[in-house]
Amino acid sequence: MVMRVLEVMTEGVKTVPPTMSAGQAWEIMRQLGIRHLVVTRGRDVIGVLSERDAGGRSGAVIRAGRTVADLMTGQVASVTPTDTVRSVSNLMRGRSIGCVPVVDRGRLVGLVTLSDLLELLGRGVDRPAKPARRLATHRVAHRKGRGARAAW
Repeated sequence: MVMRVLEVMTEGVKTVPPTMSAGQAWEIMRQLGIRHLVVTRGRDVIGVLSERDAGGRSGAVIRAGRTVADLMTGQVASVTPTDTVRSVSNLMRGRSIGCVPVVDRGRLVGLVTLSDLLELLGRGVDRPAKPARRLATHRVAHRKGRGARAAW
């Protein structure tokens, strides 16, 4: 069973324009309890602003007087909803990134984060468990009358 991105992605992604102040973007992340904002210009995904990019809780000095465009990661890898979870996991691990925007026909439809992948790992893939092997037994022919059984 191959799992696809559309099965694990987060929909309803919060987006911000590159001209927004970094302080406002940080407040949005704090209030919504999220770690990533997708930066868009019109319909185009142009970057991602992560909690780390914004300096975290003690990053007020980093955010002061700056815009989202100043702090965002601009070279963004994206995936499609039909890509496999394995390929997205390898992409994220290979580039050491915490999220990947999901784009379908040029339109942002979701986001895959490390939290999404960890949740999948924690709940396990919904696959049927392998059936338990039955113990094969046979009668031992040379012990007539005793009905002895042995396992292979």
